[in-house]
Amino acid sequence: MSEKSLEVSGKSVDEAVDKGLAELGLTRDAVDIEILSEGSSGQRGLGGGEAHVRLTAHAAPNGAPAKPAVNGNANATAKEILETLLRGMGLRARVEVLPDDSAEDSHAFILNIVGDDLGVLIGRRGETLHDLEYLTRLLVAHKTNSTPRLVVDVEGYRTRRERSLRELAKRMAERVQSNRQPITLEAMPPNERRIVHLALRDHPTVKTQSIGEGDHRRVMIIPK
Repeated sequence: MSEKSLEVSGKSVDEAVDKGLAELGLTRDAVDIEILSEGSSGQRGLGGGEAHVRLTAHAAPNGAPAKPAVNGNANATAKEILETLLRGMGLRARVEVLPDDSAEDSHAFILNIVGDDLGVLIGRRGETLHDLEYLTRLLVAHKTNSTPRLVVDVEGYRTRRERSLRELAKRMAERVQSNRQPITLEAMPPNERRIVHLALRDHPTVKTQSIGEGDHRRVMIIPK
């Protein structure tokens, strides 16, 4: 069976590649990229030709075309919606679609925003990022009549934050185990509290519980 190939054009090579990846439902490491034409900007950036690229999906070991990393229709729609939201916010950034290897759903994916000065998208304790993800989910669900499993991230912030929280949970658990005194962590949004709870779920000598109300809700680590 022949490999799946697609020719795409755009204002730049990067734009053409992103369009092709979205249509194929693949990530950059799953395709070979051949630049057919880099295009030209024309005089004063006007009237130039478009860039053209050919994307060819890597073949799987059995010779069949590589399986898309994510659901093509849903991820292309989600990418377009998120990029529209970012433009509306006056931000120059691009969105890359990545498989969510931590999710049980094989169609789950991550919309990772890449660009400069994107701290404003994260906000205090990641609250702005959480709101942006919620809005993206609503718009995608409305347009596709489905509920795709997607996560919105900014340059891997959530991955780094999750790793940091797991390490914090481990350190605090060791302190509680040593001192036999409970420790209460800083207030966290629900998704971050869940990370701590899961990190210590099978710990032999400590357990966790949430205390407080609303935005002040915290995780307490206590001896078993």
